[in-house]
Amino acid sequence: MKVLIAGASGLIGSALAQLLQSRGHTVGRLVRRPARAPGESSWNPAEGSLDPQAVSGQDAVVNLSGSALHLRPWTRSVKENLASSRIMSTRTLVAAMAAAERPPGVFISQSGSGYYGNRGDDVLTEDAPSGDIFMSAVCRKWEEAARGAPSRTVITRTGIVMSPRAGALPRLLAPLRLGLGGPPGSGRQWWPWITLEDEAAALAFLLEAQLSGPVNLCAPEPARAGDLVAALAAALGRPARFRVPEPVITAVLGELAENIVLPSARMLPARLQAAGFVFRQPAVADLARWVAGQLH
Repeated sequence: MKVLIAGASGLIGSALAQLLQSRGHTVGRLVRRPARAPGESSWNPAEGSLDPQAVSGQDAVVNLSGSALHLRPWTRSVKENLASSRIMSTRTLVAAMAAAERPPGVFISQSGSGYYGNRGDDVLTEDAPSGDIFMSAVCRKWEEAARGAPSRTVITRTGIVMSPRAGALPRLLAPLRLGLGGPPGSGRQWWPWITLEDEAAALAFLLEAQLSGPVNLCAPEPARAGDLVAALAAALGRPARFRVPEPVITAVLGELAENIVLPSARMLPARLQAAGFVFRQPAVADLARWVAGQLH
């Protein structure tokens, strides 16, 4: 299978490319510089620039583009970049596929758990309505841009991807190692998490599974923030006593806290499991063991 990945240098893209290559697939990469290596194609999503030849003849295109969610206050320019980097890259890919002589058969386009907003204890399958926070609006526009593709289109609403190498997990582990960690806010909010191993495997599964439309990518056992942090702390042999009050987090991080750290999304991967996907780390205890194994 020939698979073209946008965002192949990121955490998820790197893991997916490695997995696909280990299974004998051919992986191409879109890069935002002049192409230098075999399989690379240059593009400029901010300007809507991508030669349709780059996508023509590919079996699948996987869109993992988008600026990183850095742990810092969101200025107006940061918010604009969060939205435009996701929406413009998706529109650019869809336009190129529509103009391609031989468009790909499958388009997987990333979205996020932010689609659902802050929903308390509501159980969220793919049929649940969208929320009303900033990231909910971004995700709706992001998904709408993907739906114009001339291919079987899968929209992956991904939760918090756990990897000791990058992303959210190192930020949780650093204070825990010092015995200073604990859950943010009340710790009662549901965090839809998934290990990097399961995230890459799920994306590879969706390339061939006959699914289209939204698919939640998260472990089948969502966890409250307090329980997840406690499990990680136990795996490290450390306490998790320190709780940062919600007003402090909001005062320091502003809208980032309200959109990423404090929202509660009790997501379930209903469509993924119904299609037959089997998780390697389905429960919080599995996550803790996996993390401990990765660190040794």
